[in-house]
Amino acid sequence: MPRTAHGIEEITALAGQDLGHSRWWEVSQETIDTFAAVSGDHQWIHTDTARAAEGPYGRTIAHGYLVLSWGIPMFAELLQVTGVGMALNYGVNKVRFPAPIPVGSRVRLHARVASVDPVKRGGVQMTRAFTFEREGTDKPVCVAESLTHFYP
Repeated sequence: MPRTAHGIEEITALAGQDLGHSRWWEVSQETIDTFAAVSGDHQWIHTDTARAAEGPYGRTIAHGYLVLSWGIPMFAELLQVTGVGMALNYGVNKVRFPAPIPVGSRVRLHARVASVDPVKRGGVQMTRAFTFEREGTDKPVCVAESLTHFYP
């Protein structure tokens, strides 16, 4: 059950808080292929199962940006924001992909609200520290600092 923050004041109070982990999401070849079709990134390491079997990971790996795109729905498992007029994804300060994500892996999000700062029109910018973890490994598969603006 996600935590709920209602309005700008409750969003602001989240600064510095650890929100925990999402559920595990499976990385399937079908999902990788669908992302390749949508993104236009058909690099063999992602989509050519026969060639990837002979490659450095012994199988295909997920696109890093596929896992990063899961940040929004995974974060929604941790926090629901109500009582605002509008929320906008503002951008990403840093993104790194320190480890591969082989097909068949399970990934989850660990999120922390790094800061909440005022922006124009009475809104706030929430800076979220995202760490995507692969089950069974210690090294994260993606780390990112994601920015969202909330307006009354």
